[in-house]
Amino acid sequence: MFEFLFKRQGGDKAGAKPDAAAPDARASGQASGQGAAHDAAPQAPGGRGATQHSREQQAARLKQLDGDEAAAVDFILASDFSELRLAAAELVHSREGLERVHAAMRNLDRRVAKLTQSRLDAIRHHDAELRRGQEALAQARTLLGDHLLTPNHVAELDRKWAITKAPELAPEFDEVRAQLAQRLEAQVQLQRAMIDRLAALRQLEGAGLDADALSARLAGLQQEQEAALVAPEHASLPRALVAEFASEHARLSAGLATIEQDQAALAARAAALAEWQGKPQAELKPEQLRKDWQRLPVLPANAAGAGLRERFEALLASLPQEAPKEARKPRPKAEQASPGAAPAAREQGGQKEGQKGGGRGADQQFIDNMDALEAALQQGSLGSAAELDKALKDSKDKGMRLTPAQADRLAHLRAELKRLSDWARWGGNVSREELIKTVEALPTQNLAMSELAKKVGSMRDRWKALDSLSGAAPRSLWERFDAACTAAYAPAAAHFRQLADERHANAARGQALVEEAQAEIARLQSGEADWKHVSGTVQRLRTAWSHLGAIDRKDKKRLDQLFSEALTTLQKPLETQRQVEMGVREQLIEEAQALDPHDRHAVDLLRELQHRWQEHARALPLERKAEQALWQRFRAACDALFAARKEHAHAADSERRAHESAKEALCARLEAAAPEATPATAGKLLREAAAEWQAIGPVPRAHEARIEKRYNAAVAQVQHHADVARRAAGMALAGAVRDKLRLIQALENALVNPDAHTHAGDWRQRWDAMLPLDGVYENVLRARFDAALAALEGERAAYARQLEANRERLLHELLKLEIAAGIDSGAEFARERLKLQVEVLQSSLKSGRKPGAHGDELRQLLSLPALADARTETRIEQLLLRQAKEGK
Repeated sequence: MFEFLFKRQGGDKAGAKPDAAAPDARASGQASGQGAAHDAAPQAPGGRGATQHSREQQAARLKQLDGDEAAAVDFILASDFSELRLAAAELVHSREGLERVHAAMRNLDRRVAKLTQSRLDAIRHHDAELRRGQEALAQARTLLGDHLLTPNHVAELDRKWAITKAPELAPEFDEVRAQLAQRLEAQVQLQRAMIDRLAALRQLEGAGLDADALSARLAGLQQEQEAALVAPEHASLPRALVAEFASEHARLSAGLATIEQDQAALAARAAALAEWQGKPQAELKPEQLRKDWQRLPVLPANAAGAGLRERFEALLASLPQEAPKEARKPRPKAEQASPGAAPAAREQGGQKEGQKGGGRGADQQFIDNMDALEAALQQGSLGSAAELDKALKDSKDKGMRLTPAQADRLAHLRAELKRLSDWARWGGNVSREELIKTVEALPTQNLAMSELAKKVGSMRDRWKALDSLSGAAPRSLWERFDAACTAAYAPAAAHFRQLADERHANAARGQALVEEAQAEIARLQSGEADWKHVSGTVQRLRTAWSHLGAIDRKDKKRLDQLFSEALTTLQKPLETQRQVEMGVREQLIEEAQALDPHDRHAVDLLRELQHRWQEHARALPLERKAEQALWQRFRAACDALFAARKEHAHAADSERRAHESAKEALCARLEAAAPEATPATAGKLLREAAAEWQAIGPVPRAHEARIEKRYNAAVAQVQHHADVARRAAGMALAGAVRDKLRLIQALENALVNPDAHTHAGDWRQRWDAMLPLDGVYENVLRARFDAALAALEGERAAYARQLEANRERLLHELLKLEIAAGIDSGAEFARERLKLQVEVLQSSLKSGRKPGAHGDELRQLLSLPALADARTETRIEQLLLRQAKEGK
């Protein structure tokens, strides 16, 4: 309001322009130091033009960047306009450039700093994901080079890669993962082949193969097993299956000798039967055939042996029976059959022969034992045969006398028992040697301790079985076997001793856990323990008990009962409190579900609910399953709220985009109408545009500054064109007023000059030749002109005196208007100007008008008839031009 007091004199003169622009330059420098608010600071008209020119230059430089990131960084650091800096920041993507811009703009331009910070965060996140991807790739390569590859390691690798976003490493990882898959597939194929090979080995025993076929099959399976043990993935073969295959193969290989013996016996007896069946029956003697049959190798106890025995019995039955001779007293025909045929008939014959010879012979039990011995020999049961032979020997030692036939039969059976025992002893020794080799190889197989103990036990059981089948072993073999078993079992024995020590230690830890639970019960009953501590203690005790390990059976039952009772005592009040907490959580879920997504405070309320949830979760954790179920429901309610808000925001974004299109169209209309804007049409155009702008509604926030800037620029453009038109009209009006005022002043000077001879018609003709003025200036000047013409034709002297009398008043009013307009009056009027400044200030305060708004006073000055010299006329013309420039 008082700025006119501080205006320097001569402000409109050319020589004073640098001084007038100096405050604007200083204001511009201060605003430049204020950062992004520089272009919004109010400036003088000259400063605003300079700012606009600088903005245009920097905008042109921005367009010339053409994607050059380094130039964009330099532009941002040097630019004074925030919207240009933001547009240039869109071109910066490297970490170095972003860090430079962010460091410079962090406290200067918030939007640019936010953009660079988001991009730096994205780069850091990508680098972190890339590091995790490289770690997963390194782990995959390590697994690929590991000789023992397990599926769980590969599964863990897949889970780690699934949560990693590193597309740059995907081709390399896929290649390594494919190699891992090939190794796993090779392991699966190798293990399946091992299982099939072991199953085929188990089926060989009942396949009925001869010795050659069995030997060839065992050799083939052994060759396949050796190839599998040197395969690249042999480490994946189960050790138990490898050991079982070796044991089963050794057992079947040891049984090859028995099979060969059985096959030789079958072949010999089959050849003998074929030879006998090819001879005439007259040449065959049953007794001789029976003796020859007994001398042949013992038949195996299988279907082939039974078949040959039946063929021999059929051959004997087809031969004619010999008549008994008194002289020789032969045995009855029934007794000439096989030793196992018709024992009752043989016994009767033996009794008769014994009665005739004077002996009573063997009793029925003895004969039954011989029959059983013969049957055991035929079945190959050497153990049972040995026990029966011992029983027969004990019976004979008691003084029993046998008939010659019984004695011969017993001798034949014992000879057969000795022969079979010799064969069994030989085979047993071979099997024992194989058994010793198997036991000596056990320490090199790296078996589990439990499996090693089972293996050693099974080896000892097989040794005992060989003792029962083939007799006692030589002492040297037994000592070798026992030493090998002791050496093989030594690691297992140490392991089992360690397990025993661990069981004792586990029992001590279990007792400590029980005592800790009882102490927690005491604290709970006394009210010293809080629920969170009780819950943590219960969970910790339960976990520690589950990882306690093995305990001796005598302590296990007692400790389990004590711990179960203590845990139950702790859990009862804890479960009651957890039910209360579950109710609180349910209430929080209901409150979250009841929130209105459209409420502006919904997010704050939801965050408060989440904070309360976390407080309750920290105060008393629930059971994991219940906690997870409630949390999933609460999280679903939160997600539903955010989804609804997101959907609403999406709809609002669509609406904002429509508003943006409408505002863009409005800006385009204003820009198109700006060149044609006039003072008469500009006001209405801007009012209608402002009303339409307010009615449209908000636009997307990202484009809000841009569209607002465009609108303001369009409004400023319209206003600028209107101001230019107004100033042009004012200048034209001022020129017309000046011309008519000069004519009036010439007429008044002519009135004062008595020597001037003028005619009113000439002056009127000159007035009519000028264009009429718009507004009140025409009336004011016309009235003054008419008064001067009237004086020219009438009271010329009186009017001249009036003109001379009004000269001082004219100077006074002119000085006041110059003070109000801020125009320099000249050094000769400095004293009068200083006095009038206070008067003008008081008048402004009383009238309430701003200094400078004196249009009526100017018109009054123009209507005042007074004489004026050239200096005064120039001052009046300057006042008119100032009023025209200001558009008044």
